[in-house]
Amino acid sequence: MPSTPDAPITTPITADLVRGALDLEPTPQGLLPHRLPAWARARNTDPQLAMAESQPSGVRLVFRTRATTVELDTLPTKRVYVGAPPRPDGQYDLLVEGRPAGRATAAGGNTLTVDMSTGSVDHASGPAATLRFAGLSGDDKTVEIWLPHNETTELIALRTDAPVEPAPASGRRTWLHHGSSISHGSDAASPTATWPAVAAARGGVELVNLGLSGSALLDPFVARTMRDTPADLISVKIGINLVNADVMRLRAFTPAVHGFLDTLREGHPTTPLLVVSPILCPIHEDTPGPTAFDFSRIGEGQLLFTAAGDPAERAEGKLTLTVVRDELRRIVAQRAAEDPNLYHLDGRDLYGETDHAELPLPDRLHPDAATHRRMGERFAAHAFAAGRGPFAENGT
Repeated sequence: MPSTPDAPITTPITADLVRGALDLEPTPQGLLPHRLPAWARARNTDPQLAMAESQPSGVRLVFRTRATTVELDTLPTKRVYVGAPPRPDGQYDLLVEGRPAGRATAAGGNTLTVDMSTGSVDHASGPAATLRFAGLSGDDKTVEIWLPHNETTELIALRTDAPVEPAPASGRRTWLHHGSSISHGSDAASPTATWPAVAAARGGVELVNLGLSGSALLDPFVARTMRDTPADLISVKIGINLVNADVMRLRAFTPAVHGFLDTLREGHPTTPLLVVSPILCPIHEDTPGPTAFDFSRIGEGQLLFTAAGDPAERAEGKLTLTVVRDELRRIVAQRAAEDPNLYHLDGRDLYGETDHAELPLPDRLHPDAATHRRMGERFAAHAFAAGRGPFAENGT
């Protein structure tokens, strides 16, 4: 008689299998990765931030196994925008020994229907999905499954045809990064193709990505979270969301930046700390926020953005990207006199005028997939440059 295959092995998903998350919340189905801890989430009242931090940008399962088949049950939460075509399903990237080995999507799941004209959000429950990666080599190997950077994902079950154990510590340095939707991943092709993931791979570091879409607003609870998170390297990309939301004037911006950096230094007094100013965004270079939606092409699946502020309001202290860059450069120069491990990078070195001519921002605000890769490569070339980069192994 033909032999029957062994029953698949179900391995509980525990914290030692998950990297890049700061909390795993038990749910009726399984575990929900969070990028902010529970105490920080309790300080938040903004639905946008709540959604952003639950989207697992940079979060991945990492384990050792001889399995040739890996299955992962997940419960995704999809977003549907009224009047717009359906968004593509979130991508899951499979890496084996650090190399791309597959990609999958999860259909079904819960649905959030958003009406941007009214701000209403409706929630509908849906079924879980199973991802299956087959045909892997039978040797002992490190397997990584990177979760969708832009789709809230509950982890339900992990099944394999060979035992699984936590991967040992890589010995690589940990890079903790905070920024806006651009750091979160915006229109990147997949979770390993966001610019921070590209830079981390090139720099040979472990990424903890606190890019929070629409929510890089110098919140004190985010600074405290970063203060308390172990890290060998830290960067903060500041500016675009402050202009988008029109939340403060220059008078408040300067002490808020100092306060954020002061908090980081309480937990990481000598860690290399890189402050990155905004990339080029023509609509807000010299025009303040707030940013407004332009629905003129929503039926074609294209949501555009426009600047709703008045350039004359700069005289009243309203922030533009030019104002933010100038002030960040001044703040870092002032603090660096007493903090030799503090560095500055002009975001236009990652994406500037020449880049915009070649690769314009499709919605006038967010970079496309090709630009994410370019930004990641440029950040790595700057930050990890041997002997001179702020994140170089041997310092600068």
